[in-house]
This record gives sequence, structure tokens and C-alpha cells, in this order.
Amino acid sequence: MSSEHMQIGEVGARTELALRTIRHYETTGLVTPSARSQGGFRLYTREDVARLKAIRRMQPLDFTLDQMRDLLDITDRLDAEDDLTAYERQSLLRRVREYEQQAAWQVEKIRTQLVEAEEFARTLRKRLNRDRVATA
Repeated sequence: MSSEHMQIGEVGARTELALRTIRHYETTGLVTPSARSQGGFRLYTREDVARLKAIRRMQPLDFTLDQMRDLLDITDRLDAEDDLTAYERQSLLRRVREYEQQAAWQVEKIRTQLVEAEEFARTLRKRLNRDRVATA
């Protein structure tokens, strides 16, 4: 096995994804192992790991599997530097912009939820401190 290829266990450790999740992403077409060992084990490259990390980062932003697949396909096309026409490139970039706006909206939503959760945790701490003083 080449040192540039990793088995699924190492990929899971690097991406902090469960092996079952990585296999699910393969089944749904989000990621494809770059190779297979002679024994049939999935083999991944650094690029595959980067793709899986991108998928993991989309999860908390409520992207659907179809949206993830679409965005990954778009970025693959843009990165391939094929002979895209100016119109095709602009069209793809417009779609990336739409995903960026959706991501920004979700990030703001998560920030609001975090503020509310922190306020609740402070309320609990105050309650504990108040009761600690009362029982002392």
C-alpha cells in the first residue's frame, strides 16, 4: 500500500467521522475512495480526507445530502479548470454564492442558539451560587 493512501480507520480518525458515516457518504455518492487494496479495503487520499472534512463542516449548517453533493460537484468543476466558458464559470460562482449566503444565515442562527444556551447556563450557575450561599 502506498504511503499516500490511507485506510478507512485512519481517515475516520483524521476527519472525526464514524466509519459507518464515511461508508454512508460513499453509498450516497458524496465521496468515493480513490482506490481499493488487493484485499478490497477502501483507500483514501489527502484529497478524499479534505472532501470528508468539508462534508463534516456542512453538517451543522443543515445542508441536505443533495445540497452537499451539488456544492461539491460545483467546486470540483471549478477546481478542475476545465475549459469552462465565462458564462459557465459565473453561473457556478453564483451558485456557490447562494450556498455561502445559506451558510452565513445558518451560522448566525447557531450563534443565536449559542447565546441563548450560554444565558441558560449562567442562570443555572446563579441558581447554584444562590443556593450555596443560603445553605452556608
